[in-house]
Parts: sequence; structure tokens; C-alpha cells
Amino acid sequence: MKLKTLISLLAASLGLASLASARVEIGAAAPDFTLTDIDGHTHRLSDYRGKTVILEWVNPECPFVVKHYESGNLPKTQEAATAEGVVWLLINSAHPEAQGDYSADEARAWQASTGAAASAYLRDPDGTVGRLYDAKTTPHLFIITADGSLAYDGAIDSIRSTRQSDIEKAENYVTSALDALRRGEPVATTVTLPYGCTIKY
Repeated sequence: MKLKTLISLLAASLGLASLASARVEIGAAAPDFTLTDIDGHTHRLSDYRGKTVILEWVNPECPFVVKHYESGNLPKTQEAATAEGVVWLLINSAHPEAQGDYSADEARAWQASTGAAASAYLRDPDGTVGRLYDAKTTPHLFIITADGSLAYDGAIDSIRSTRQSDIEKAENYVTSALDALRRGEPVATTVTLPYGCTIKY
């Protein structure tokens, strides 16, 4: 094997190792990123330092997302959070023409029809930010504290189903985490296994 080829392979393997070790961790600084919302406004995570930020990966056509929006569960959770100054960012990492890859107009119509109360709807068509956070499903939620560290990574709640009737019986992990942060207490459950549809990278 030529030396140049060997060096290239080594560099590539080191790059993959670096990406693997870059996975977000509870208590560590949340990776910064910049995305544009459906209205053309730029959002940089670090610009929200001093505020609690929630990242929610979304696919409007996923049955699990439908469950939490048609029931009003996620819109109500968003509304309560944003009323207290939390920045809630919806992120769609579906590749172009994949299921749930909505145009700006389609995304606006979906938000209006479901009563979504997020701060902004961001598109991540090449999946860069989704992979940066190792986002796996829709929904998959991350809570970032005012100092920029990750406080929660996982599911919206404790019952993995598409049944709306399960919502009242489940613990809403996001609400519980926000309540703890508001009181200045440690978040009891920091990592859960997200459930939903696989993100269409």
C-alpha cells in the first residue's frame, strides 16, 4: 500500500473516531450550531446563552409526533415553557423529499393546525445538526441550561406508544426536568431512550 494512501486512510479513521467521541454528554457543553428557520432568520445556539433551550427533533408525519401534537401534549408543554422564557427550537433533519420534509409553507400550515407553540422551526436537510447531537427519533428532545450545558437527552415521556390515552398516565420527562431547573435542583432523570420514528437522514 502506498504511503499516501495509508496516510489518507489513517486520517479518515481518526476523523471517524473524533466524530464518535463528539457525542453530547449530560453536564458537558452542548455543541454550538447555526440553522435558518422557515422565515429566513438565523439561529445560533450560543446566542441564547442565559436562557434554557429545548431542541425537539420533529417529523410532522411520524405517528408518534402526530400523537403528541393532535392530543395537544407537545403544544401545551411548549406553551408553558416558552411563557417562562424557554427557547424551544423544532428541528427537522429529514433529507430532501423524505417523509416529513415539509416546505416552509407546509411547516407553517402544520404548526397552525396543531397549535404548535415553539419559538422557531428549523430545517437541517443535510442532517449535520442531527448527527452532531446524535438525534435518533422523532420526537427526540434535548434540554440545554442557561450556562450552555446539556441537562436532558431523550424521550418526551415514559410510555412508548402512539396511543393518546397513554399521555395522562406517563411522566413528561421534559416538564419534570424544567420544574427541577426552575427550582435550582438537579434533574432526576437526565437520559432516557427516545422513541418514535427513525430520523430520515
